[in-house]
Amino acid sequence: MILTSENYFSQEADKAYLSVSQYKNFIGTHGKVGCEAYAIAKLNGMWVEDMEESDALMVGSYVDSHFEGTLDLFKAQHPCMFKKDGSLMAKYIKANEMIERCERDELFSQFMAGEKQIIMTANMFGADWKIKIDSYHKGKCIVDLKTCQSISKVFYHKDSGYMNFLSEWGYYIQGAVYQQVEYLNQLANCKTEEEKEQCFKLPFYIAAVSKEKVPDIQVIAVEQSLLDEALAEVEHNTQKVLQLKNNDYEPIRCEQCDYCKHTRVLTVPIWSSDLIGEV
Repeated sequence: MILTSENYFSQEADKAYLSVSQYKNFIGTHGKVGCEAYAIAKLNGMWVEDMEESDALMVGSYVDSHFEGTLDLFKAQHPCMFKKDGSLMAKYIKANEMIERCERDELFSQFMAGEKQIIMTANMFGADWKIKIDSYHKGKCIVDLKTCQSISKVFYHKDSGYMNFLSEWGYYIQGAVYQQVEYLNQLANCKTEEEKEQCFKLPFYIAAVSKEKVPDIQVIAVEQSLLDEALAEVEHNTQKVLQLKNNDYEPIRCEQCDYCKHTRVLTVPIWSSDLIGEV
């Protein structure tokens, strides 16, 4: 299957390829529990996400579309965000403020000035993977744009301690996969062993902008040690994900996500102490 911008997010593409978002549906992140049953149901078209987006999500999608160069299409698909004169409704004005803040910073603009929405595929750990790079500086670096609640917000988990928003939402995983797939594409395009020796993994950066009253911005260089650690985790889990996609065994329910709530079948009463669960 040849991937394009039009079919990249299709059900057919998701069945043929693994992606970071699909991987995280199965495995989860610190901030969101993975659910095998949900991931399979979504993959097979048995569960469709609620398309009612929050105002914050709409703002983030608007900013993403601007930097992707697809804002006209986004406007056509989301007329509810705009007044009759074509300007943004008051509750979405934050999106333009975020864009303006990003674009008046020279360094941020430089990092976002690469080739936009570059699609690559590669076979990695026995699975075909797909990626879509926000800003690709060939031979130099990979940049991914992130809109977030707060760049400096710290998250805490009992078993893992304090962590930043990149760790919370699995962005190290994304960086590791993007970096490795791009590197494998470099190798695939080499004609000689000498050319292969010149290949190297490109640095991965997050260009982040917050949705705060006063938007904050940062270009964040992700340490290679963290990317290597995340890639090892992906390698460990990939075969399990493939087996689930191939229906080799029954997916496990998390009993926490919307899909599990919607499809739960009660069999016996629970104890009141079960409501707390593991803390």
